[in-house]
Amino acid sequence: MKNYEQKSAAEAAPRKRFGQGLPVLNPHAAGIDVGDTMHDVAIGYGNGHEVRQYAAFTEDLQEMVFWLRSEGITTVAMESTGIYWLNLYLLLEEAGIEPYLVNAKHVKNVTGRKRDDSDAIWLQKLHSCGLLQKSFQPEASIRVLRTYVRQRKKLITLSADSVRRMQKALELMNIKLHTVISDILGRTGMQIVTAILDGERDPDELLKLKDSRIKAKEEDIRKSLRGIWKEEYLFMLQQAHDGYAFYQSQIKQCEEKIKEQLLAHAALVLEGDISDLDIVKKKSLRKMN
Repeated sequence: MKNYEQKSAAEAAPRKRFGQGLPVLNPHAAGIDVGDTMHDVAIGYGNGHEVRQYAAFTEDLQEMVFWLRSEGITTVAMESTGIYWLNLYLLLEEAGIEPYLVNAKHVKNVTGRKRDDSDAIWLQKLHSCGLLQKSFQPEASIRVLRTYVRQRKKLITLSADSVRRMQKALELMNIKLHTVISDILGRTGMQIVTAILDGERDPDELLKLKDSRIKAKEEDIRKSLRGIWKEEYLFMLQQAHDGYAFYQSQIKQCEEKIKEQLLAHAALVLEGDISDLDIVKKKSLRKMN
């Protein structure tokens, strides 16, 4: 009797059934293995996957995006491989497909991959189950601004290298100007370098280019300008000087583009009224001073 009562109680207990595998959170997800020349694209197809391969040319990328849209794909996962993902990312974004740019290390840390799964299939599986974390990407206008800022930073580095080569050429000629004035890129330093490149060798004539604000003694400056004038060193100085001037002009061009982007962004935030920007700028400079 006791066993019967226990059995009846067990049968009356509520039962829960669980499905096998992870739940699919993104049923219309795709995975793309991004490469330099070829891209592998995987989408879910019944109980399996369909994988297509596309070249990295623009028309092939457009064809890929068209196929993804025709298959009802709404989101795509791809690894941040170099810069090869960028153009595809933009095309997907323009087509209304949400791109998921993921860190390759995060993908490798997820266990359970089968040996016969390609990178594209594995990305599709992880993304469909919601296991991938999306890397932050700023909006389009900020990306444009970031490109100009990064280009300017690279040009500044190249410009600094030209300055070092100028200093080396002067040192090879035993011109010790950098030891008596604080910066050869200042007005006095650049005027003297330009005069040397124009053929002036007399220290007294070069000394006349000294700015009145320089505190160094004239005799020390005069001694620093007595050099050993070798043709090959003057050639090095000329090339380094020309490189510096070239990079400076490119930096100014970048700064103009940056200014345009900032004004456009400010106009968007301020609903087109940017008349007070100069006033705000002047107030900020006063506080800094």
